[in-house]
Amino acid sequence: MVTLLAAPAAPLTNAGNTQLVVAAVLGIAAVVLLIAWGKVHPFLALILGAAVLGVVAGVAADKIVTSFSAGVGSTVGGVGLLIALGAMIGGLLAESGGADSIVERVVARVSGGALPWAMAGVAALIGLPLFFEVGVVLLVPIVLLVSRRVDVPLMKIGIPALAGLSVLHGLVPPHPGPLVAIDALGANLGQTLALGLLVAIPTVIVAGPVFGNFIARYVPATAPEALLPTRRPLAVADAKRPTTPAGGRLDADGDLVTEDDLINPGAGRPGAPIDEGQRPRRAPALWAAVVTVLLPVVLMLLRAIGELTLDKGTGGRKTLDIIGTPIVALLAGVIFAMIFLGYRTGFSRAQVSGFLGGSLPAIAGILLIVAAGGGFKQVLVDAGVGNLVADAAKGANISPLLLGWLVAVGIRIATGSATVATITAAGIVAPLAATLNQPEVALLALAIGCGSLFFSHVNDAGFWLVKEYFGLTVGQTIKSWSVMETIISVVGFAGVLLLDLVL
Repeated sequence: MVTLLAAPAAPLTNAGNTQLVVAAVLGIAAVVLLIAWGKVHPFLALILGAAVLGVVAGVAADKIVTSFSAGVGSTVGGVGLLIALGAMIGGLLAESGGADSIVERVVARVSGGALPWAMAGVAALIGLPLFFEVGVVLLVPIVLLVSRRVDVPLMKIGIPALAGLSVLHGLVPPHPGPLVAIDALGANLGQTLALGLLVAIPTVIVAGPVFGNFIARYVPATAPEALLPTRRPLAVADAKRPTTPAGGRLDADGDLVTEDDLINPGAGRPGAPIDEGQRPRRAPALWAAVVTVLLPVVLMLLRAIGELTLDKGTGGRKTLDIIGTPIVALLAGVIFAMIFLGYRTGFSRAQVSGFLGGSLPAIAGILLIVAAGGGFKQVLVDAGVGNLVADAAKGANISPLLLGWLVAVGIRIATGSATVATITAAGIVAPLAATLNQPEVALLALAIGCGSLFFSHVNDAGFWLVKEYFGLTVGQTIKSWSVMETIISVVGFAGVLLLDLVL
């Protein structure tokens, strides 16, 4: 999970190591107990957990509030906008029938037993240029609908999709984590990319379809109704229209259209029917639905290619950097969907606006929880818990690959941030990189990337993103998502060690 952090130059407290460890343990325990035993909403539990952590660590009350607020703000700015734009794309795909057409094609071409492998492959493919969060908001609606349509356990196809996204996000440049490690260690980007792909393939297989098939027996999750991409039956142009009731007009689905239904009404009194006319509607073309999903992917992929091939400061590089920014790429997807899944299929401007607005309430809770997770993480980082792990690793007389992996694991568990874990671990082992040959330096960067994915739990905003999108309990999320991340970390690191023996 990549979230912009506003970590200060120095910790907010002078607490000793023991006090910081106790603070971190009590803060995390408070979150888990409040949710699992106290049945407190995760948003409130994360706020209270951050308060417990800060107080026990000896952080001043005003600085706890400032740190938590900074974490919430950076998370909403980095992740919240992506979730909202992705939800809009999902809403238009659902209401236009575009999601149905994609699912029908997948179901028709891929058998039930091959679905987990297909999902892992698709996720890994689009995960090359995508941030993890972007991949989740684009893929989850399709995963939910496929699970419901073919009656396959949600975890059986959800875990492979998450594994494909997570592995590529943590191991393969041009994702931020691998790029940070490559820059800090002086590794060769091309070698790291090639070796990362070699490690990624078996890792996705083990953590995705293999583990997904196993954990589906123990985590009987069902798709959340509020997030399930559903739509009413499509009325085509030559279909017989139902009788219009007195006092209003029917839309193309035969439902009375009111200003309240359309979220952002035009002029007139609330509840007054809106005249949508007798506009015919047609099913969207499959290509339009596919392009809606892939357009953000392609734009971000072009940016990634530009980062690898073009010099900084050139006009082409600047253009690709702008259009490939996740927010810009997703916004382009929304605009494309508005035109080709909305207006071109017969929906009016008011209806398209209503679909966009109507897609947001279902994700409001997710946004708050993910934001609070970012705030909790920021308090951990600002209190100096990450520095504690880093200091403990200094001077350790062990293999550079193992040291890099262990430091990244420790900071990941303590702070929940893969980015902080990668930056810190790379900084600690950077002096050792000068004594290694280039392939080993690339493997060191990958070892750190593997460690940064270890056991995502309640202090990671990504944990809450997965929990809410898949409608899981905290326990189910730990059994599925947290264990999957651990498998990725361990299997990936084993792959790095094997390559080290060969190279």
